Amino acid sequence: MARNKYPEVTVDKILEVSERLFLEKGYDKTTIQDIVNELEGLTKGAIYHHFKSKEDIMDALGDKMFFDNNPFEKVKKRTDLNALQKMQLAIKLNQSDENQVDLRNQSIPLLKNPHVLAKMIDSNQRILYPFWLELIEEGQRDGSIQTAYAKELSEFLSFIDLWFLLGLANVSSEDFLRRYRFIGEMLGKMGLPIYDQEIEQLISSLPYFSETE
Repeated sequence: MARNKYPEVTVDKILEVSERLFLEKGYDKTTIQDIVNELEGLTKGAIYHHFKSKEDIMDALGDKMFFDNNPFEKVKKRTDLNALQKMQLAIKLNQSDENQVDLRNQSIPLLKNPHVLAKMIDSNQRILYPFWLELIEEGQRDGSIQTAYAKELSEFLSFIDLWFLLGLANVSSEDFLRRYRFIGEMLGKMGLPIYDQEIEQLISSLPYFSETE
């Protein structure tokens, strides 16, 4: 009973241990029993009380890592940048978090599971959409973004990461960068020139490609 008095503490412990094990051993090689072994005083039942599966742990961990190092909250404080520059910086900060990128890379095979994919789509829409919309509307006000489709673009941006991740398992680095340039050109024509050369260089240097080619 005592362990359930503060369920958020138990969840945090599970996610903390899971993150360490996923990064050390890899998601595929980490079992629920491995996680239990690192959680003194907790059982498999305690884990399954909060998470239905290892996939659910990965999904929750992705959300937690995002909020612990939320790039949108960081760029909000930058009074020296216009909204478009804030959006570009948010992308760069997100792609520069090595642990988050590592776990995102490990999650690629999970996207073949329709249940996991649906949860990730819902999570991205729920979490990312408000942040993108706030910045696009700010850009409309400060003149750095010229578009009449703030809501639609915010929703679209919420799904771009998943589209890129889905492609990583099946395309070469050259094809992936073509996808990136395609999105960049399309967004630019919609009044949102968010992708620049610096972001392209950052993306092309990520550890995805060495494992997909």
